[in-house]
Formats: sequence, C-alpha cells, structure tokens
Amino acid sequence: MFANRIKIACLALAMMLAGCSSPNSQWTQPPMAVPFQPTIQQQIQLARIDQLLKRDDLDNQTLAQVYYERGLLHDSLGLRDLARLDFNQSLSLKPDQPDVFNILGVYFTQSAHFDAAYEAFDSTLELNVRHPFAQRNRGIALYYGGRYALAFDDLNAHYQQHINDPYRVIWLYLVELEQDPEMAQEKLRNRFEASDKQDWGWQIVRYYLNDITEGEFLRQIAVESEDNDMLAERLTEAYFYMGKLYHYNKDYPAALMLYKLTLAGNVYEFVEHRFATLELSRLMNEANQSLPAPEQAPEPVVEGEANN
Repeated sequence: MFANRIKIACLALAMMLAGCSSPNSQWTQPPMAVPFQPTIQQQIQLARIDQLLKRDDLDNQTLAQVYYERGLLHDSLGLRDLARLDFNQSLSLKPDQPDVFNILGVYFTQSAHFDAAYEAFDSTLELNVRHPFAQRNRGIALYYGGRYALAFDDLNAHYQQHINDPYRVIWLYLVELEQDPEMAQEKLRNRFEASDKQDWGWQIVRYYLNDITEGEFLRQIAVESEDNDMLAERLTEAYFYMGKLYHYNKDYPAALMLYKLTLAGNVYEFVEHRFATLELSRLMNEANQSLPAPEQAPEPVVEGEANN
C-alpha cells in the first residue's frame, strides 16, 4: 500500500511539473522521477558472485562467464570502471566473446576513444555477424567520430532490419541531420508514415516532426507512465533526444540542462544515459569554441619610444 502511494505521488508530481515546464522557463521545474537505486536482488546477486569467484575449482570458461555476469551487474549499477575490469578479465580467459567486445566498444565510445570502439565492434561482428546491437553501436560510434557517411551505412542497414523500431529511425535521422537537414526532415516523415507507430518511442519522432509540442510531449509521459520505473525510463529518453535537438540548434544552456536531466534518473543501461556524458563533453567544447576571443591588452609604450 505504501509503495503504491509513493508511485501515485511521484506521478502526480510529474504531471504537475510537466504543466509548468516550457522552453521559456528553461525547465526550472522539469518533470522528474525518483532515481533508480540498487535493488536488494542486485546486491544479493553481487554478493553471490563474489563468493563464487573465491572458489578454486572453476575452469576458465566458467570463470569467464562469471566475470562477464558480474560486469553486467556492475554496469547496471553504474559502476562502469569495475564493469570494464570484469569484462577485460572475462575476455582474457575466453577471447571469442562477441557480447564482451560489444559492451567494451560502447565504453570506448563513451570515452571518445573512437578507433578502439570501431575495432571492438568489428571484432563483435567478425565473431557474430548477426549480433543484434553491434552494427547500431558501431554506427553511433562513427556518428560521434564525425564519419557520417559510414555511420549512415551502418544505421541504415540496421533500420532496414526493423522499420518499426523508432530508435533506429531517430539515430538515422541524427546522422542525416548532419548531412542534409531538409532532406533529413523529409525522410524522417516518410519513415514515420511507413511505420506501425506502435512503440512509445514514436512520440519522440512526432516531437522531432513538430506534430506535438514540447509541453504535450512531457505531459503525455507523465500521464501515461504506469509507475516510477516507466517514468524514469521515458524521461531519460525524452530529455536526451530533446537535448540533442537543442544542442543541434546551438542552444547550449537548454541542452546542458537536458543532458543533466537525462542522467538524473540513474537509468544506467539505456543508450541515452550512456551517451549523455559524452554529449556534455562535446557541448562544453563547442560552447567554449563559440566564445569570442578575449581582447588583448595594448602593448605598453616604452619610455622614449613615444617621441620617435
């Protein structure tokens, strides 16, 4: 009963704040969810794995799997440095793991080590050409690395495999936006019309197409989210893609706020949360470059030169 009351209170607050937010207010009162916290199940699982790793009768293949599973658990808790250590340990014991190369590629992308990311995703696809995420993740890495033509090839192929996935459409649009903004908008409309529009993520596409206002978009999230978990997940996605749009339009203060809100829900496993920190770094670099160069003080006149 108490938990249900908490959920209802959170949703009511989110609805109230959604009505208050607007571009003019710069989200001083944005809708938010209670941030994800480590669950008792995750903590128990982590303790069990730690106990299992103390055994000395495990072969390398079993150890590799255990390190991989602990890495995933650390990753889900936002402990990415510990997760990276586990994934590397797993790979040293069993080098032919496409899933490990894939997640390491994502980590390399997050830290802007793009060449290492490309190699990791290439290794994933060499080991499993049908890997469900490696081609998308490589396309995203290529996008962040500024290789838009190659990014388009990967993300377009990924989109063709499932045209009713709105997130494939969104990432493809973000790449095309860097190449030809007018054509990107037209293609986004065409892909939207060709879809079944069933997934919630199509509301993000509608927002990008200006079919719904920003207030309607956020209010819909608040009203339709069934519990705090759904609210946190949808706001993580919404704030990230809103931030991308403001970032593209060089509204740096708004984009900065939205990327920070993306991180606020602690939805560590979502792509949007993973890349929000990278976006913040890129944004700060762009903002600094856009500042006017400081005026140089006039050189002092040396006594005696004024009369020359």
